[in-house]
Amino acid sequence: MTRAPEPSSGAERFDEDWARLLSGDHGTAVHPGLLDRLVSGTAGLLRRAQLDEPFEPHLAAEAGAQLVEAQFTDPIVLARAVELLQRQPAADGRGPALCGAFAAGWAAALRERTLREQEAIRTAADIARKEAEKALRASEARFRALFESAAIGIGIGDTDGNILAVNKALQELFGAGPEDMIGRRVGDLVHPEDADGVWDVYEELVSGKREYFQFDKPYYRQDGEVVWTHLTVSLIRDDDGTPQYQVAMLEDVTDRYRLQERLRHQATHDPLTGLPNRAAFFERLEKLFEDPDPGARFGLCYVDLDGFKVVNDSLGHDTGDQLLAAVAARLKAALNPLGHLVARLGGDEFVVLLENSRGEQEAVAAAKTVLKALAGPVLIGDHKLAVGASVGVLERRVSTTTPGAAVRAADLTLYRAKEAGRGRWTLFDPKENARAVSRYAVSVRMPAALDRGEFFIDYQPLYALADGRLAAVEALVRWRHPQLGVLGPDEFVTTAEETGLIMPLGRWVLEQACGQAADWIRRFGDAAPQLNVNLAVRQARSAALVGDLNRILDSTGLDPARLQLEITESTVVGPEDEALRTLHGLVEQGVSLAVDDFGTGWSNLAYLRDLPVSGLKIAGSFVGDLHDPAKDEETGWRIVSGLVSMAHALGLTVTAEGVETRRDAERLRVIGCDWAQGWHFGRPVRPSEIARRIAEEPQGRPVAVRGRAVTHGD
Repeated sequence: MTRAPEPSSGAERFDEDWARLLSGDHGTAVHPGLLDRLVSGTAGLLRRAQLDEPFEPHLAAEAGAQLVEAQFTDPIVLARAVELLQRQPAADGRGPALCGAFAAGWAAALRERTLREQEAIRTAADIARKEAEKALRASEARFRALFESAAIGIGIGDTDGNILAVNKALQELFGAGPEDMIGRRVGDLVHPEDADGVWDVYEELVSGKREYFQFDKPYYRQDGEVVWTHLTVSLIRDDDGTPQYQVAMLEDVTDRYRLQERLRHQATHDPLTGLPNRAAFFERLEKLFEDPDPGARFGLCYVDLDGFKVVNDSLGHDTGDQLLAAVAARLKAALNPLGHLVARLGGDEFVVLLENSRGEQEAVAAAKTVLKALAGPVLIGDHKLAVGASVGVLERRVSTTTPGAAVRAADLTLYRAKEAGRGRWTLFDPKENARAVSRYAVSVRMPAALDRGEFFIDYQPLYALADGRLAAVEALVRWRHPQLGVLGPDEFVTTAEETGLIMPLGRWVLEQACGQAADWIRRFGDAAPQLNVNLAVRQARSAALVGDLNRILDSTGLDPARLQLEITESTVVGPEDEALRTLHGLVEQGVSLAVDDFGTGWSNLAYLRDLPVSGLKIAGSFVGDLHDPAKDEETGWRIVSGLVSMAHALGLTVTAEGVETRRDAERLRVIGCDWAQGWHFGRPVRPSEIARRIAEEPQGRPVAVRGRAVTHGD
């Protein structure tokens, strides 16, 4: 290890500042000789931690621990020590790590010290409880002496919840006299921040189902202030084991709780603006996705200041920081009263989160509020700074996206607003977003992504509505992009088609999915579901597709009858289209075809009659629009019913996409829809989950087939 250099004038100044800090009045009296050794020892450890190579964080941690052992436990000492360390130049930029190690050592030592003290208190409390039991049965006088002299608050109540006695320590804890507490009911001491289940556990104790419990619990003092306590409640039984009394022992932990709250606030809030930081924002956003209602919506306004770099470059970072703080204050004042969360993501980027959004109009209104709040100039010193902003607005149903994808989409929408001229808001456009993500992802990574093994396939189940069996699975390709995370097909397939990369990708998907389907058939026989694979437009128009598929079926051993290829309405644009020849060639091989997303772009329904298809998938927007309050639900159902009837008249099997509720699934079954897929039946999952579902499928169950009924194995 490299030795630290000889103390410099900077080190001497640090020693002097450090000595003044530890000599200050923090409620700790230390002998001058001991204080000198403490100052010298801890300052030396911190200098070594700052300068030695390699960096030894345990030295800074040891310095923090020595302060705690010397009774320097006031949080003010920690705060001022960290502030002093932050002002010191640190080699190799290790200042934050030095502060963190010192604070961690101080906190760990304080925690150990607190635990030792708590253990001693708990031991004393346990002894007090046992002595109290003995005193109640044998000597009221001895019990009363122990009860009154205890250093922790003790209260006695009966099993009906009436407070019978309180000692002086408890009276001081609550700032109340005995007349204010004796006769009250324990159930009256509820606080809004009580831990979940504390009162359920209390009921179990007074009913004799448990002997004791412990919780950290807040109480209101007589003056209205809140005191945090470590509460231990024990049950006292008589000689026959019948519950008689409850004894509560309360230790004041308010200082420790407030320190924890300050540290938690610092970890989740931006120190410059006081707004929630990136970590707090994502934590709040992800909670929306944990267990959302089917129709739950949310909104994001991604805000970036216009021309902020000019302020930083011309007036300095101090002025820039003051401007950011002023902007944050304006955004908070304008949007928090509306119930929206405002957070700072970093730099000059802010974000507004709308929970339980009522639609795009509310998100747009929030964006307009942002622009209005920043419309006037900001006075910083002698400068009147005009600050503008661009806002990317995203408003979606929770079930249609993920937290990461939503933030990326809002960010890309923001840059569209900047490209359009700044000082404005722009609403999220799914097509533009997919195009932007695709262009970037494909141009940077996609050409080699197949070789790197970055693609994988999830499978979404399709269920037969007549009997609830697993009828098919749809193969959905995913891209585990190293920078952008997991991307869905909507984010890269369009650009892959435009660049021609869809051809090798499509062949790979067919090879992987057919191999997986063949494996399921070998393992589960006829119980294995049909495989559905999407064909891109360029694939369907390729004369090489028939040969590629024939080779893949031969190599995997998959029965063509167990494969259905899905095409979009734009695949064939007329009866003379060359793509028809390819489609007929596929059907001649024994595979079946289905039209995907039917109803979103067909220009001539007569083409449907001439196509060699056996299935039709109703676009998910038809089912999703059934829950749009702005549209007539019954009219929507009549449209869906008409599509089902039309498809059946053409001899086609009908699948409904985007089914998210049991009610929709049941109504689709009643109107004769054959199959359905959507979140009600399951999201796209890994092959192992599909295998588990296949294994759980009942065998020999009647399966409804149009016009007759058969059983598995017929």
